[in-house]
Amino acid sequence: MYKHILIPTDGSELSKKAVAHGIALAKALNSKVTAVNVSEPFHIFAMEPGMVTDTPGEYKKRIAALTAKYLKTARDAAAAAGVPCDVVQIEHEHPYKTIIDTARKRKCDAIVMASHGRRGVSAIVLGSETVKVLTHSNIPVVVVRG
Repeated sequence: MYKHILIPTDGSELSKKAVAHGIALAKALNSKVTAVNVSEPFHIFAMEPGMVTDTPGEYKKRIAALTAKYLKTARDAAAAAGVPCDVVQIEHEHPYKTIIDTARKRKCDAIVMASHGRRGVSAIVLGSETVKVLTHSNIPVVVVRG
């Protein structure tokens, strides 16, 4: 059925559930996974509190450390389950576009993601990344709810 599953992760609790679900699905189907984390570029005017106090260099270091932690969690979970896993970190203004583009470029035939992530109130105002992926992707999407 699915041979390569993309799993976006932002480190949130619900995202961790999506990682676990995606890995379990991959194990059941004898598939491989790619975990992806999409971070936003540094902006001087931003909703992200860290961007207000960070310099561009500090922001980049902080995001790199967080991303490495999130992707290590996914890689370790996949290894524990015996599922081949690749990880990728991408910086982009529009996470949903990057998720879809990454799935296409890596020839993923499914995306497993959380129903919502860290973005809180801004996600309600702007629309969640998951809804945007569902709207714009022609690749099947499995949504993990909390």
